[in-house]
Amino acid sequence: MFIRSDIPKLKQDLTIQTNLLSHDLTLKTRWGVFSPRSIDDGTLLLMKYLKVGEADKCLDLGCGYGPIGLAVAKSCPKGEVHMVDKDFIAVELSNTNAKLNHIDNTKAYLSDAFLSVNKDNYFDQIISNVPAKVGREQLSIILYDAFDALKPGGRITFVTINGLRHFIKDNFKSVFGNYKKLKQGQKYTISQAVKE
Repeated sequence: MFIRSDIPKLKQDLTIQTNLLSHDLTLKTRWGVFSPRSIDDGTLLLMKYLKVGEADKCLDLGCGYGPIGLAVAKSCPKGEVHMVDKDFIAVELSNTNAKLNHIDNTKAYLSDAFLSVNKDNYFDQIISNVPAKVGREQLSIILYDAFDALKPGGRITFVTINGLRHFIKDNFKSVFGNYKKLKQGQKYTISQAVKE
């Protein structure tokens, strides 16, 4: 337990210096958001295998403070990236980090999965570091909404803990009719499906 005199320092933003998708990023984080001290291993693995076209329109689902969405936005300078999260602090940090890194082809906004995503937006890619405790019901909602939000030929790419890999595989096949395992690491699996 911390003592009272520690609290002002704990309320200050933390800073992460990182390189994702060959782009240097400075990211402000805060206690209470996912992985505030460093980029988590699942995101790092995803960044090694994710391919983004320079004009892609992408959605970072559950963006946190923005490491995935901002790296993707830097990689698609002629495209755009929407970042959504149900945590208002995460959205605030993502927008702050976009400004801090001079990235103007992205925006973060509050949304419980696709609830606030404009239904007229059709994405080339939907990307997510899926929480380990996502429920079957929520995942079903997310996958069917993702299918509807993707352009034909669009891709959904998830990184999950290995314990969810069969669950994701079965659900990708059920909703999209296909599944590809891009990489399985010691703790995480990257899964992808294409809207055909």
